[in-house]
Order: sequence, then structure tokens, then C-alpha cells
Amino acid sequence: MDSESKLKELGIELPKVSNPQGSYCNCVITGNLIYVSGKGPVAGFAEIPNGKLGKEYDVAQGQVFARATGLDILAALKNELGSLNKIRRVVKLQGFVNATDDFTQHPSVLDGCSNLMVEVFGEKGVHARSVFGANSLRANLPIIIDSIFEI
Repeated sequence: MDSESKLKELGIELPKVSNPQGSYCNCVITGNLIYVSGKGPVAGFAEIPNGKLGKEYDVAQGQVFARATGLDILAALKNELGSLNKIRRVVKLQGFVNATDDFTQHPSVLDGCSNLMVEVFGEKGVHARSVFGANSLRANLPIIIDSIFEI
């Protein structure tokens, strides 16, 4: 099944793609790779979440934020490429989790986005990844994820 049909089957409607928050663009294509700038959970919430994992938010909430961030990544890709069917595979996700010093469950938080990629792209959604704890992130977002895809 193609990725666009899979979105419909899952009942997923992509949000309007968020705009860059500085002097950069959402996506850059070089060769057969598309790099997506760092995205956060800015769509689908009554208020944009801000705060730290381990203080204002727990792991389950962090996973929801990571999934929402993944939806923004997919929206940026669709906006740039015209269709998610042009994605050959998810190459890498890199997550930055705004967390307290004693928070250690960063990988579990990023699973919210990783699981979404597998749901949408199937086997080609399995990817390499890195996740880091951060003392602060722009706009005090709880998570930011950048990503690389093969097209």
C-alpha cells in the first residue's frame, strides 16, 4: 500500500505545515536525500505545549508530542514533494528532548515519532536515530526532531 493511502486508512489528516522560525527553510534536497529542519509539536493542540519532560510532562505526554512532531515532518515533506509516495525510506530521526537533569527516558519519548513513521511507511519507515536531552529548546518546546529521508 502506498503512503498516501496508508494515511487515509489510518485516519490521519496532516496539519498545515509549520513555517520556519528563523533564517532557514523547511526542507533541502540534495541528491536522493531530503533533509527536514527541526520540527516541534505546534499543530493539533489548543495551545502549543511548552515545558520540560520530567517536570511539566511525563513520558506518555512526550510520546504524544513526538507523534505530533512527526505529523508536522510529514506535512513538510508532502508540501515539498507533492506526495509522500515519493519517499523511498526514512533514513534517520534525531530528537532533542527538553528535559530535567534527572530525566532518562528520552528514547521512549522519541518512539512516538518512530512508531508513526513505521505506521505510515511500513518496513521502509524503520530508521536509524539519535536522541539527546536538552537544557532548553526554542519557544520552550518539549521536543524538536530533525529528519532525513531517501527520495
